[in-house]
Amino acid sequence: MRLGIISALAEEQHGLIEALQSPYKHIHGMREYTTGKLWEIDAVCVLSRIGKVAAAMTAAILVEKFGVTHIVFTGVAGSGDKTVNVGDIVVAEALVQHDFDASPLFPKFEIPLTGLSYFATDVALTERLAIAAAKTARVHRGLIASGDQFIGKLAQIQAIKAGLPELLAVEMEGAAVAQVCFELGIPFAVIRTISDNANDDAAVDFMHFIKTVASRYAFEVIHNFCKQ
Repeated sequence: MRLGIISALAEEQHGLIEALQSPYKHIHGMREYTTGKLWEIDAVCVLSRIGKVAAAMTAAILVEKFGVTHIVFTGVAGSGDKTVNVGDIVVAEALVQHDFDASPLFPKFEIPLTGLSYFATDVALTERLAIAAAKTARVHRGLIASGDQFIGKLAQIQAIKAGLPELLAVEMEGAAVAQVCFELGIPFAVIRTISDNANDDAAVDFMHFIKTVASRYAFEVIHNFCKQ
C-alpha cells in the first residue's frame, strides 16, 4: 500500500506531516506533497485546497505522479441531519455532488458517461476508518454530499436535504475525489468531523472548531487507522 492522505486545510492534517519518518517535500502544481513513512505505512500527505476542482486535481496527481494505491480524505464538514452533532464523525459510504445538474440530458446528480450519481467508497478502507474513528468520537456512516459552496444558511441545507434525504454531512471536496478514484480504479475513503450545523452560525462555528478540535481528531483517527 502507498497511502495518499488529502485534506483541504492545514488544520485538518495538523501533526501528520510532522509524524512522517524520513519526510521529503515535492512541489508540483502549486502544492506541496510530502512523502515518507507514517507509522510504517508508505504515505504521501498533501493539502488540496478548497473546492472540487482543486481536490480532483490533487487526487489525480497523487495517483499519476506519486503512485499512491489508496486515498483517504480527512477533514471537516457541516451536519446534514439532526442526528449528526458537532464533534461527531461521519465516515462516507457514498458521495454525491449536490450541485451537479445536467438535466434534462441526464438525471439530476448523475455524472455524465459514468451512469452514477453516488460513488461508493471502498468497503475495506471504510470499515478500517470507522473502527479507528470510533476510538475518538461518535461515528455515523452514510452519504456525504459535496459542492462548490460553503453551506452557511439554513435555507441552503434544507434545500440540499430535500433532494438528498439520506444526507449526513455536506462539504466541498469529497465527491470530486470519489469520481477521480472511481475513474482511475483507486480504493478510497472519506472521513469528516462535524464542525458546524451548516446553518446561519456555520461560519463562526467552523473557524472555532477547526482551530481547536479538528486537528486533534484528524491526527488521532489517522494514527489509529495506520496502526491497525
